[in-house]
Amino acid sequence: MNDVLALLRNHRSFRKYKKGVTIPEEKLDAIIRAAQSAPSWINGQHYSIIAIKDQERKNKMAELCGNQPYIAECSVFLCFVADFYRVKVASEMHGKSFEIAGEEDLLMVAATDIGLSMQNALTAAESLEYGTICIGGLRRNITDTSAFLGLPEFVMPVVGLCIGVPDVEAPVKPRLPKEAVYFEETYQTDVMPLLEAYDKEIIPFSEREGFVSYTERLAKFYDKPYYPNLTEEIKERGFLGGK
Repeated sequence: MNDVLALLRNHRSFRKYKKGVTIPEEKLDAIIRAAQSAPSWINGQHYSIIAIKDQERKNKMAELCGNQPYIAECSVFLCFVADFYRVKVASEMHGKSFEIAGEEDLLMVAATDIGLSMQNALTAAESLEYGTICIGGLRRNITDTSAFLGLPEFVMPVVGLCIGVPDVEAPVKPRLPKEAVYFEETYQTDVMPLLEAYDKEIIPFSEREGFVSYTERLAKFYDKPYYPNLTEEIKERGFLGGK
């Protein structure tokens, strides 16, 4: 196994960071440039990254994301936002109408570009011996978060990334069996035995969730809408048929 593969397989989520530690600008620059090197649909790079460093603003962001303290504790919080504002500007520059504004596929394009870019940023940060954790709570309150970040139309917060120096150690959690997620030629639906085996393996690593199994946690999480106003807020940003 080479160093890159070892780094990827050693990924852990850190939820506690040493306070008051600043990431040197040259290292943050390296992380952002690595994020920008990710592939994207038509090289459109349909995302932007907003760094939150100021302590008071990190505190507010932690509140907007559902009172997640690690956002306030980390050195820098990167907000990855779906960005079609540049497409709007480009359309105006060349006398085009941006006809597909509001189509559902825009959200999938942006989400894919963001996922690839953020993974690059995460891997780059971990290669520099920082800890990270991804924050889906950036979508918890899109309207207020968009106002806080000063986002124009056709730009929407999607996911955040905490980066900092870990203050505690964290274990590498076992993943699903390869056979449950990797198939050849066609999808395989006979995964229940694999899920049952994984349930037993993951429970010792699920103290934060109350020592519940993987399947029970997923079933409870998706039993009801977790962000009830999400669809309408997304439309307000110009996605999913909005604007």
